[in-house]
Amino acid sequence: MNDLEKRSFHSFLGLYIVSSFLFISFIGYWYYAAQKNALQNETYYKLQHIADMKAGDIIMAHMKETKLKESIVPDEIKLALIDTKGKVVDGKLIEPFTLNSPGYFEVKGYNVFVSDAPKEHLGIAYVVAQSNSLLMELKTLQNTVLKVIIGSSILMAIIAWILSKLFMKPISQKVEQIERFINDVTHELNTPITALTMATSQALKQESYTQKTLKNISISTKQLYDIYRSLTYLNFSSSKEEGSVINIAESAQKSIVYYQPLCESKRITMDTELEKYIFTIPEAQLQLLFGNLIGNAIKYSPRGSTITLWLKEGVFSIKDEGIGIEHEKQKEIFKRFKRATKYSGGFGVGLSIVKSICDEYGIKIELDSVPNKGTEFRLQFP
Repeated sequence: MNDLEKRSFHSFLGLYIVSSFLFISFIGYWYYAAQKNALQNETYYKLQHIADMKAGDIIMAHMKETKLKESIVPDEIKLALIDTKGKVVDGKLIEPFTLNSPGYFEVKGYNVFVSDAPKEHLGIAYVVAQSNSLLMELKTLQNTVLKVIIGSSILMAIIAWILSKLFMKPISQKVEQIERFINDVTHELNTPITALTMATSQALKQESYTQKTLKNISISTKQLYDIYRSLTYLNFSSSKEEGSVINIAESAQKSIVYYQPLCESKRITMDTELEKYIFTIPEAQLQLLFGNLIGNAIKYSPRGSTITLWLKEGVFSIKDEGIGIEHEKQKEIFKRFKRATKYSGGFGVGLSIVKSICDEYGIKIELDSVPNKGTEFRLQFP
């Protein structure tokens, strides 16, 4: 990844992790608060119930004039009986404190419920139920919630890293395509620019303009113009032009004449048979369509070969004797920046432009190709 991709990756990863951690922390805090409230209520009612049960035993023993029986209470709860003079007559107070009134208190980590339900029967004024189980349960709950938050955060960090990689993958691929496209365009521009420079330099030195020099200048200029047309279409393809009624045969013939010097430089013969067919499409789009097909046929054809072009009943065909396209790559070549081969340069947009124009104007495109034997493109105009 380049620096821009790394910054984007780290920004997405950091934002995802921080937002996920805050969300998990909020959920953990909410869960802890809800559980804490439930445990507090449970402890309160448990202490109240045990204190009231003990008070009931005191009242029954006083009324029946029997000995007060020992109460069975959970180990974590301690009972103390306080007489009317404020002295502990049974059990003990975990933490001594002054009793002013009955109620529910928290004293140094203990929850204390003081009940005056005995109503001084047997001389008992208060029943005190004490427990520190809530503190222990809250500590356990805190540790559990903290472990879950940490574990969930680690899991979310891993998920964030995976998602960041998945998120950056198409961007990385697109950046790689763009970088390769720029390199290919630079390479494609270098050839005609070098040829132009050499031709014009030679002409200036000789102070004469031979037919060969002018032909080289013409070919290089046309190559530059083809690149310009393709880049212009890629940049402004969203703006649809208004079509005009065109004779496809005449437009195809213009493209053939346009590329004739390039064919002659490679000693390629164009065998044409074009019948008149009327179709509504912008002239520039049709020229770009034919130009890419003819230009590719010339580019990938060997010297001395023949390119066959015909137009009959609205079906245009261009067939070359070039390197061909492997079967598994034939479905990919219409995608932008996709190239079936590195042979003879190119930057992978010509056939994507052809497919885009065909789709826009309802033209059906078919392809037949055999490696090392040639390729045929057929356009069926509606």
